[in-house]
Amino acid sequence: MRNMYLRFLRGVSANFYSRLGATMVTSSFIVFIFFELLWLAGALTNAYIGLITYLALPTLFIIGLLLIPFGWVIWRRKTGRTIGGLLSERFSEDDLAAKAYGAKLSRTVVILTLVNLLFLGLGGMQTLHFMDQPRFCGTACHSVMNPEWTTYQASPHAHVKCVECHVGEGVDALVDSKINGLWQMISLTFDLYDRPIPTPVRNLRPARETCEKCHWPDMFHGNRVRNIVHYDTDSASTPRYTTLLMKIGSGKEGLDKGSHWHVSERNQVRYASIDNEREEMIWVDVRLPDGSFKRYCTKRLNPETKDIAENVRIMDCVDCHNRATHIYQKPEWAVDERMSQNLIGRKLPYIKREALGALLPDYPDKSNGNEMIDTRLRGFYTRDYPNLSSVDFYAVETAVNSVKEIYQRNIHPRMKITWGSYPSHLGHRDGKGCFRCHNTEMVDEAGNCISMECTLCHSFLAYESDDPYRFLKLPMEDESDGEKQMREYLLTEIERGYELGE
Repeated sequence: MRNMYLRFLRGVSANFYSRLGATMVTSSFIVFIFFELLWLAGALTNAYIGLITYLALPTLFIIGLLLIPFGWVIWRRKTGRTIGGLLSERFSEDDLAAKAYGAKLSRTVVILTLVNLLFLGLGGMQTLHFMDQPRFCGTACHSVMNPEWTTYQASPHAHVKCVECHVGEGVDALVDSKINGLWQMISLTFDLYDRPIPTPVRNLRPARETCEKCHWPDMFHGNRVRNIVHYDTDSASTPRYTTLLMKIGSGKEGLDKGSHWHVSERNQVRYASIDNEREEMIWVDVRLPDGSFKRYCTKRLNPETKDIAENVRIMDCVDCHNRATHIYQKPEWAVDERMSQNLIGRKLPYIKREALGALLPDYPDKSNGNEMIDTRLRGFYTRDYPNLSSVDFYAVETAVNSVKEIYQRNIHPRMKITWGSYPSHLGHRDGKGCFRCHNTEMVDEAGNCISMECTLCHSFLAYESDDPYRFLKLPMEDESDGEKQMREYLLTEIERGYELGE
């Protein structure tokens, strides 16, 4: 059997081109099977080996198959002989004996054709499966996608595959994503991509098809407590608490309105922005109960003079949750978060101030940034606090590593990503957020602006206070017994589920 296939390969190798094709077909097939066995055994996980296995090898296999008949055509033109002449020259009479499906050559061709089809089918399925994995998305184009891969792994959606949001379901979505991926490979090869990668992503799947598979706005109701702790830059890094009672209702019949009213299916908000960044609005339409729309236009721009056709959009989840997965933090928030988790210890004098001082400079590259952060923090405590105990020096070590982790996650000089490159529109702490639409410049025909009332979305239980429940503990004016009991009940429930993190 082995000799028969070797004779067949020699037989179809009419010249250099067909010999090269036969070599490519044979070698790529053997190497693919070898790598596939290693993948199945778990011995290989590297994305670059995956690229070779599932993209490069099947490509070489197909090119090799095409080179074999190409070589025959070249041979025919040079010799003027027919393909039958080639076969009679290359194969014995016994090989070419006309026995229906029994001739050795016919049998060999049929077997190899089936092997080719099986190989291409298996390779194709494995290629699609491999390209659906987050590790492929994040590491195959390492220098470009490393920032997204880094933030993805630390995000609330770290266990959701990239393709769930970026590709979606159905053949059309698959084809569109592969065409887009082809352009990404070209732009990567010829360095045609922007730094940083511009947002928002225009070809992201609609939120109704992605986000709402798990998050259904019409089921959002009630209130939730959000606790925000902010540390001062004094010696004690004094904590200040802001506690919000977030109103998350969708306004569904019988339920209270809240922030998710904007995306409830029974409502509709649409807007036009002056550019694709969706940060400067020209007008906002709100659908009324009778089905008509009420329009608010900005007083600063003339909508008649703007070409806004391609920037008109119906509001959905990502208009506010634009950094739901690839979350880049502000330096102060990142330090506060890690201090509340005890990863940066408050017992270290001036640790908030020094951590920010180490993070904010513009370092030329990551290696230099890590080195300078390490040097600054260790140097400060060695120089100004030489009598720290061994426990405190261990806290310095932990703090240094945490500050470096903040830098590693958020700063990527290679892609020109620095503090503030990707602001979040959720709320209004990191840019305009809600105030893109809710501002005094956005008015209707009567000159009334869209409401900016804070209590539309939340109520304050504390604001920059030393007590996270300050306002809740204060009795309301003319408070009834029932209101008092409710306030005390809420306070008990909140305190039960809240940890100060100190």
